[in-house]
Amino acid sequence: MNTIQQYHNRIASDLQVSVQQIVTTAELLAEGATVPFIARYRKEMTGSLDEMQIAAVRDNIAQFTELDKRRNTIINSLSSRDLLTDGLTADLQKADNLASLEDIYLPYKQKRKTRATMAEEKGLKPLARAIFTGRDNDIVLSEFVDRDKGVASGDDALAGARDIIAAWISEDTAIRSRLRKLFSDKCVIHSTVVKKSQEAGVKFRDYFNWQEEARRAPGHRVLAMFRGENEKILKLSIRPDEELALTILGKRFQTRGKYAQQVQLAVAESYKRLLGPSLEKELRNNLKEKADREAIKVFGDNLRELLLAPALGQKRVMALDPGFRTGAKLVCLNSQGKLLDFTTIYPTHGNRKVQEAGEKVRDLVKKYKIQAIAIGNGTASRETEAFIRGLHLDDAILVTLVNESGASIYSASEVARREFPDHDITVRGAVSIGRRLQDPLAELVKLDPKSIGVGQYQHDVNQVELKKGLEDVVVSCVNNVGVEVNSASRELLMYVSGLGPVLADNIIAYRDEHGPFSSRKQLKHVPRLGAKAFEQCAGFLRIRGAENPLDDSAVHPEQYKTVTKMAADIGCSVSELVGTPEMCKTINVQRYVTDALGLPSLNDILSELTKPGRDPREKFASFAFAKDVNTLEDLITEMRLPGIVTNVTRFGAFVDIGVHQDGLIHISQLADRFVRDPAEVVKAGQQVMVRVLEVDSERKRISLSLRGL
Repeated sequence: MNTIQQYHNRIASDLQVSVQQIVTTAELLAEGATVPFIARYRKEMTGSLDEMQIAAVRDNIAQFTELDKRRNTIINSLSSRDLLTDGLTADLQKADNLASLEDIYLPYKQKRKTRATMAEEKGLKPLARAIFTGRDNDIVLSEFVDRDKGVASGDDALAGARDIIAAWISEDTAIRSRLRKLFSDKCVIHSTVVKKSQEAGVKFRDYFNWQEEARRAPGHRVLAMFRGENEKILKLSIRPDEELALTILGKRFQTRGKYAQQVQLAVAESYKRLLGPSLEKELRNNLKEKADREAIKVFGDNLRELLLAPALGQKRVMALDPGFRTGAKLVCLNSQGKLLDFTTIYPTHGNRKVQEAGEKVRDLVKKYKIQAIAIGNGTASRETEAFIRGLHLDDAILVTLVNESGASIYSASEVARREFPDHDITVRGAVSIGRRLQDPLAELVKLDPKSIGVGQYQHDVNQVELKKGLEDVVVSCVNNVGVEVNSASRELLMYVSGLGPVLADNIIAYRDEHGPFSSRKQLKHVPRLGAKAFEQCAGFLRIRGAENPLDDSAVHPEQYKTVTKMAADIGCSVSELVGTPEMCKTINVQRYVTDALGLPSLNDILSELTKPGRDPREKFASFAFAKDVNTLEDLITEMRLPGIVTNVTRFGAFVDIGVHQDGLIHISQLADRFVRDPAEVVKAGQQVMVRVLEVDSERKRISLSLRGL
């Protein structure tokens, strides 16, 4: 069995799917197919693997590729130094993870100057070898004394020999593997305070004297302690019981020679100075990677919920970015999000200013036939909301608060400057708030996902992995919803399967020059959009009002002939079939099964014909905070309040209840039952009714509960 087959077998075992599913998926990925395309349009080939499984195949293959790269580097290094043997090659080829590979290589690794290498330079290696093997009865220490080399006495010679033996022990592959398991199973994290301060007391007080098993420590606590250590507030030790480790080492390295005691001293020295720190560092890296994965998943799950939040749709919107001192920046947008008008009003600046603001709002609402008013949820949001509601506008006009997290980052971005080169950041920020109400996905894709503010320790995790994980989420959401090619922004198009920044720019340039696309076929005329890119993107792009109604659906062009045959078989046209559930019910999909097209894809096609271009997002529902609760001081224990979940973490969920300070529902307060994962109960953007447990005004902390409601 070759290496690639071994990798496929391991991935199949880990994902609990067949090897053939992995092989086929790997082939599709190698051919340039994207995760959304494979999941949606190649179900027969993969056995209906979902996006998460396909992404896992991709990531595992990448990890094994990196492992092979490192293996080849090591083999080349050993070969160039004439150190490679058949046995060593076989051992290296068997290594199935990076730790094992590095353990095998460690004794042969070119080292910097160490205590062991310096002792070898003094000619003490024969002495160390004799002591280590127990063949030291005939050793005469004085023969190793050489003042010119820095060995002034027999004790110096023994000290140098111990340094060499300690290094040998630390490089023993079997003992490293044994101790690695000990560290993995029995390590305890000890956290103590180094530097107390008021700020540290707020952030890290729980860890001033803390200990727990490393293998059971949740990721958010690991990241918190590591941050405290990096800020030099906490001191961490992550070790198993030292006596247990030394017992394992002592049993492994025993000798009956004259200097047997020296071996035991070297064992203790090796553990304290070499093995312990090395394996602790390795464990720290493993804990960090595990915590990173957990945090990135939490961030990704929250991001997905925000991106797939219900869209109000194509409505005429007035948006306000509130403020006390500088007033509220107001913009009016048409149903496609185009800026029609902008001004500044002062709804909190005294009676005359308030009256002027009210007249201005009424005039603009009438002029642009406004259907909804979006108010950013930052500073002065509740006061601005009360002002708008106090105008007693038409009841048909929706008034709602919108999460403005990241809007300021968008307003100063290159994307915003491109869209609105003649407007300042306050106008751009208000436009973003209004567009978020119309279509959260289309607007949020313009932001770096990290700036949306729904993460857990997002600045502490591996930034490369975070970027990759969040981009996967954005790609998944964009392709799940679908993109209208004639109105989509560059930022939205670039996330479509098979496209990217260059092709997104080319599509917009072609659209600007030739007018709106009238069919998917026209995409083939876009410069550099070849057959492969068309295959990958076409099913996810929509063209409203196209002559062929399938162009505004998720049916892929490669299956248009199948749909045409379905329509002909029941005696109607494709246009008559699309969107007519009664006709769709008469189709027997079994008749259209082929070697390449099976029931999973045919059922998808039938579902799409029934509801073409269906938006998978939930229907928009309006929301309002409690009227008389605007500040922390308004909160009373046991009060029941409506709220919006803003962030879900491993230890609970944060909820905006309209007082400019999110409250926390601890995991123990999420339900009247045991909850292992808060995501089982709540999701970002969800509307909830909560109960106030406690208000800590000094620390600005609000404890909330969903229990007993």
